[in-house]
Amino acid sequence: MAQQAYMTETADGGSGPERPGSRLRRLLHRLFAGWRGDPRIWRRGIVLAVLALLLALVMLLHSRIPNQVGNLGSLTETFLPWLGLAIPVLLLLGLLRRSATALIAVLLPATVWLNLFGGLLTDKTGAGGDLMVATHNVNAENPDPAGTARDVAASGADVLALEEVPGTAVAVYEKALAPTYRYHAVVGTVGLWSKYPMSDVEAVDIKLGWKRAMRATLTTPEGPIAVYVAHMPSVRVKMEAGFTARQRDTSADALGEAIADEPLKRVVLLGDLNGTMNDRSLNAVTSQMRSTQGAVGSGFGFSWPASFPMARIDQIMVRGIEPESSWTLPRTGSDHLPVAARVKLDTSS
Repeated sequence: MAQQAYMTETADGGSGPERPGSRLRRLLHRLFAGWRGDPRIWRRGIVLAVLALLLALVMLLHSRIPNQVGNLGSLTETFLPWLGLAIPVLLLLGLLRRSATALIAVLLPATVWLNLFGGLLTDKTGAGGDLMVATHNVNAENPDPAGTARDVAASGADVLALEEVPGTAVAVYEKALAPTYRYHAVVGTVGLWSKYPMSDVEAVDIKLGWKRAMRATLTTPEGPIAVYVAHMPSVRVKMEAGFTARQRDTSADALGEAIADEPLKRVVLLGDLNGTMNDRSLNAVTSQMRSTQGAVGSGFGFSWPASFPMARIDQIMVRGIEPESSWTLPRTGSDHLPVAARVKLDTSS
């Protein structure tokens, strides 16, 4: 009996296995039955068409959405890729409503979304690079800091930045990372571990009143590079105030000024910026550096929250250095995923 459900009558009156193409044709026939000759297909679905146009406008003009009210613009830009989920919903509703107008209108937001994010759907990673860097917000409440340290060290990174390192756990991270990294420095709640000599370590003032950013010079076989580690202030979504990010924005401007004044040509920024590359409030930083994920990553590279990543707020950015590949690392005991990249320091060839 079960087999008969997958049988269809053949030309000679017998039965045989039903072809997948036959089922698809029948499904399409039922779906579009009655469309031909129905003048209402152009009058139905006007509301859906308007919604599709509004969605396209939000994505196309996201930089024009004002931040004066609850930082609505930055909030939209943080989760901008996810607006694409509305496109298949509108498409399905347009099919169910049998509305040609709605289906044509859905093409507009689909085109805008692909223009913005289509490049992230392909794997652009390369096999080259002479330096691997990684960064990880380890979470101050991490229940297993030693295990987290061992996990990220096992990634093979030559340079590792950690953010949100509480003073009570500094010794734990130092002990766990010592076998892999000969050089390290901790400034406030951020730290840098390196296989290469480190000098000129100093705090970077990001206008917080406490230390959450640092700079160091690393002496690599290809020459010196400046490495910045930063943990921008957290942002919050509040019912009464919207997306509150003023402190983060001020710190981003200060970090951008420090990087702009950096005398070394080759610069790497590692850290939790509490914002995506689309967030206009990070322009002071993003306008002068390249995102390794955007340039040579595989997919969107979402890093937060680790349980169900929805945004890439942990960033690796470079200036005067050629990115080769970028990816996320496996989950640790933190609420963030570690992110890593391979870069090419010698760009003379």
